[in-house]
Amino acid sequence: MVNQLTLSGEVTSLEPLRYTPAGIPIVSFRLRHTSIQDEAGMKRQADCEVPVVAMSELAMQAKALQVGDNIKVLGFLTKKSLKNDRLVLHINELEV
Repeated sequence: MVNQLTLSGEVTSLEPLRYTPAGIPIVSFRLRHTSIQDEAGMKRQADCEVPVVAMSELAMQAKALQVGDNIKVLGFLTKKSLKNDRLVLHINELEV
């Protein structure tokens, strides 16, 4: 099974660094993507805003981001929690 997403866009909000109960650093932010995509031979406006989570070393890198920064991330989609089905992008790579 493959679950991999690469997305570029603008940071629209950024939460402060916090720690999980296990002591792992975590930063949450939102990434807005807009582009023109080809679909069925036509041009389509793609526009979305995605919740993103960075953990461990990536959280330390992400805490330096600012709203308005354009970045590229690579990661995977998963549920926010066991009881919350909202999708969140957990990142494995971050390019500023």
